[in-house]
Amino acid sequence: MTDKLNVLVRVDIDCARAKIAAQGRVTTQSLQAIYVVVKRANSLMEGLALEIDVTRARIEPDALEQLRACSQSHHLPAHIDPFQADCSFSILAPRDPSTAVWKGSRAA
Repeated sequence: MTDKLNVLVRVDIDCARAKIAAQGRVTTQSLQAIYVVVKRANSLMEGLALEIDVTRARIEPDALEQLRACSQSHHLPAHIDPFQADCSFSILAPRDPSTAVWKGSRAA
């Protein structure tokens, strides 16, 4: 697995769903790019069911905590969305975070 962040967005307008799948290393810094993608997807249509899949990523604990906080508050960080539009999304996280969390090493 690479450290480079890769993001794939799948949108099904007919079913009002969007899935944002991240691979690679997710840090608190790279999470900002994911937030921008989430904001863009959220603006496509009202009521779009958003899902962020980080099951195939190595996600730092702080980044996962920030992502969960945004999901619970239904808002993205103010520096990403100054207008604080309602943004509901679910998170698919690794079942065993210890296997997917980046710990500063380049383990595969």
